[in-house]
Amino acid sequence: MRSFGNKGLKKHQKPHQRLALTGMLAAGLIMLPGVFGGTPALAQKAERDSLTYGELIQKTRNKQVAKVELDEQEQTARVYLKNQKPDANPVTVRLLEQNSELITELKNNKVDFEEVSSANSRAAVGLLINLMWILPLVALMLLFLRRSTNASSQAMNFGKSRARFQMEAKTGVKFEDVAGVEEAKEELQEVVTFLRQPEKFTAVGARIPKGVLLIGPPGTGKTLLAKAIAGEAAVPFFSISGSEFVEMFVGVGASRVRDLFKKAKDNAPCLIFIDEIDAVGRQRGAGIGGGNDEREQTLNQLLTEMDGFEGNTGIIIIAATNRPDVLDSALLRPGRFDRQVMVDAPDLKGRLEILTVHARNKKIDPSVSLEAIARRTPGFTGADLANLLNEAAILTARRRKEAVTLLEVDAAVDRVVAGMEGTPLVDSKSKRLIAYHEVGHALVGTLMTEHDPVQKVTLIPRGQAQGLTWFTPNEEQGLVSRSQLKARITATLGGRAAEEIVFGKPEVTTGASSDLQQVSSMARQMVTKFGMSDLGPLSLESQNTEVFLGRDWMAKSEYSEEIAAKIDRQVREIIIHCYIHCKELLEENRQLMESLVELLVEQETIDGDEFRKIVGESTKVTDKVAVSG
Repeated sequence: MRSFGNKGLKKHQKPHQRLALTGMLAAGLIMLPGVFGGTPALAQKAERDSLTYGELIQKTRNKQVAKVELDEQEQTARVYLKNQKPDANPVTVRLLEQNSELITELKNNKVDFEEVSSANSRAAVGLLINLMWILPLVALMLLFLRRSTNASSQAMNFGKSRARFQMEAKTGVKFEDVAGVEEAKEELQEVVTFLRQPEKFTAVGARIPKGVLLIGPPGTGKTLLAKAIAGEAAVPFFSISGSEFVEMFVGVGASRVRDLFKKAKDNAPCLIFIDEIDAVGRQRGAGIGGGNDEREQTLNQLLTEMDGFEGNTGIIIIAATNRPDVLDSALLRPGRFDRQVMVDAPDLKGRLEILTVHARNKKIDPSVSLEAIARRTPGFTGADLANLLNEAAILTARRRKEAVTLLEVDAAVDRVVAGMEGTPLVDSKSKRLIAYHEVGHALVGTLMTEHDPVQKVTLIPRGQAQGLTWFTPNEEQGLVSRSQLKARITATLGGRAAEEIVFGKPEVTTGASSDLQQVSSMARQMVTKFGMSDLGPLSLESQNTEVFLGRDWMAKSEYSEEIAAKIDRQVREIIIHCYIHCKELLEENRQLMESLVELLVEQETIDGDEFRKIVGESTKVTDKVAVSG
């Protein structure tokens, strides 16, 4: 049986259980006066037999009594005897209703006596005992009253907007702190100018844009741009997430939208920033059979407030999303979101600027080249680059260095891309097999002029990979040619080809599983999307591969079964052709592959420059031998 502590009891108590517990507590508190009130009586009973009334008179006659205190209220007498110790307590004697004989004896024997009353002290003790159970009971009642008041106030504010409001946004971010997205900054700079100097545009008939939608992959700086706009504009700023509008109760989201725009109108000109607007702005009627749920009611209210019968002069809405394809078309039209700003992953220049911004507050060794880091990190977003320098700084502190060096940066890049470093493999058959696999990738990629240059080959495990080979492009590649795609497929197959050449088909391993997935995906895209096969320049698959419930559920196939068989045949032909070419390259350079494997097993890591130098010298020697022959 599982036991619960006090926290567990409070968590699992039902309302009637809490009420019963409260009643038990009150009953226990009511019993306290009887307990404390009965304690003196018990003490008196213990001492009552110590001296009787007759014994007191006898001791008075025998001159043994020093002093007597008579308490008429309690009908008791406190007797101080002559032979008792000075610090001893007086003896208590129960008196009669008429004590004339005792008083006569006290007077005849010249014993000091006086009348005292304990009524006042007993009243004070009784009041204190009563307060001991009344005060906790009053406190308990006040606690329940406060909770009920909070619950009622929350119920009244349920439909109020939860947007964070700042009269002057102090985000601490300016446009100078945002780098790598110059085009987006230029677009948004006009929004700031609209808010600061609207007359500059209205004088020529220009209308202030009502909304700006920031679109881009995660981590590219959409929210950072919104903070920069708020910091530059110096106007009231509301910020809220799209998910904060939607609740399970009908009408709450629409009520929050109305309340948000009412507050914005009272503080115009102002900015409203809605992050992740796709949570509330999805296409209407997307469910099976349509729908009229709470989210759609919220979206309808948002559309009306942005551009409905009543205008919202001086209110600019900025929203961010990484899923523009699911947004409702009515939300994207001009008049609601007049501008759609793309915030894409930065290019080489943008990555260098981002690294410069994030390197301001870090101690970086002068030998570290930020440009070299930017060249090595194609496809990294601003968040990735910030995380990269932070990981390098953490690693520097762990190694107890004073500044970040190139070693920490390289280790940080590897960790961000591939994961944490694992335990190096011992020199065994498994290690040599992985070495052949990685050298196969790197050697084929280096021998093919259309392929990107190799950056590093290593046997140090990272994440799920036992070995890794990095290729880094020399320049930004917006477009990729057919020869480049085939070169990538060929180099990706280099690991499996090296295993087959050295160990034979029966000894090939599962290490090429991810390589084969990449190869199949690239070859299928060449056939179905890019028109790079014998089927001709046809796009046979749509861009949206995810089923949008209700819209694409009953969609028919875009090609026949005959075309599907031809697609499979073309994909297989591309892969087989590249695999044969890959094996030919490795067999022609078998001796070079063996020497590179021995070097990799010994060093565990070969830098790209060193690898290309070894391959270049070997190919020159081969060319000289061929010419002399």
